[in-house]
Amino acid sequence: MHQPRTLIFGLNYPPETTGISPYTGAMAEGLARRGHQVRAVVAHPHYPEWKITSGYGQWSRNERINGVDVQRLRHYVPRQPSLIRRALSEVTLGVRQAIVRWGKPNVIVAVSPGLIASLIVRLRAKMTHRETPFIVWVQDLYSVGLSETSQGAGAPARVIHALEAWLLRSASSVVVIHERFANRLQEDFGVSPHRITVVRNWNHLPPFPVADVAAVRASFGWNEGEIVVVHAGNMGVKQGLHHVVDAGRLAFERGEPVRFVLVGNGSQREEIRQRVNDAQTTTQILPPLDDEAFAQVLQSADVLLVNELPGVAEMAVPSKLTSYFASGRPVLAATDVGGITAQVIRDAGAGLAVAAGDAAAILDGAKALAADREGSTRLGESGKRYKETMLNETRAIDRFDSLLADLIAKDAESPSA
Repeated sequence: MHQPRTLIFGLNYPPETTGISPYTGAMAEGLARRGHQVRAVVAHPHYPEWKITSGYGQWSRNERINGVDVQRLRHYVPRQPSLIRRALSEVTLGVRQAIVRWGKPNVIVAVSPGLIASLIVRLRAKMTHRETPFIVWVQDLYSVGLSETSQGAGAPARVIHALEAWLLRSASSVVVIHERFANRLQEDFGVSPHRITVVRNWNHLPPFPVADVAAVRASFGWNEGEIVVVHAGNMGVKQGLHHVVDAGRLAFERGEPVRFVLVGNGSQREEIRQRVNDAQTTTQILPPLDDEAFAQVLQSADVLLVNELPGVAEMAVPSKLTSYFASGRPVLAATDVGGITAQVIRDAGAGLAVAAGDAAAILDGAKALAADREGSTRLGESGKRYKETMLNETRAIDRFDSLLADLIAKDAESPSA
């Protein structure tokens, strides 16, 4: 049998290290190892800095990365990614993806986000590759996200919902990263359950070498006896990190030895930095770290923090959780206690969930976890087991590969094939 030709369209791709990029890259490479001829048509690396990485930015650039043919297309990257500018950014990428040469793929995969780029690609597929199976791989639900982060309402929100529903219902199959996403697709978007497949995201980092915790903590100026709470990853609207700065201010006022460390970059980083500078707070900001330093920092923390804006409950599963679980440290989630993030924490038995937007709850939750050393160790070990069993990369890629094989086989058997 010939090698299946798999064409992937996405917004983010390695060497970006945060968000959905590692999953798109690993899936493409995993399919290539399983015999697919994989081509990925993506943007130049620019996230979460919202600035194209040095050395990239050509109108079009072709690379061969770990068995995958990667074509990068220049598109508009806003320095200040407002809702309208992000939409325009996706439009420019989608148009470019739609007009390049596609060849004759056996299956097409569109990764959402970006939703708008995926819509444009789907329209092109409807015109020129109508019989080719088309999969939408959903990492975030746009219309849910707009509602939960209060970035859209009224007619614009209804339009986004209608467009997202059309894309999802028009696909041959939809892949989601959690069972609750599957429920939302059925209830809110009218997608038939037999066309929905759940493929969990996985820990994309290599096994963590054992960190010299004392040395790491000293290198960052963390004092002996301090409770160090680390939040790693994107600093965007959804993360609501001003509430963490408030928790640090409360710790300062109370004289509590609790340090909050924010690691990463994103659209809100400058605003958060200004808040830290303007307040008496125990909050510290660190730049993005390479994989080795990132692993060391996670293992050297007393508590790992997931923080979400009040109201965020169903739009996404934070990708940082897979790395958090791998570190063996307890997790504190400041989130909607009935939402998807809190459910993942409960399912993993890996930590504690407190109400989003409550600085006192964040501070008290961190203190409670750090005070129970034995309990924290059990939570960390439970998170590791969950990562190894439920968030296994090989299992995820095998499931995706099996789905593609089934769709290709059905397409080959159809009368029009």
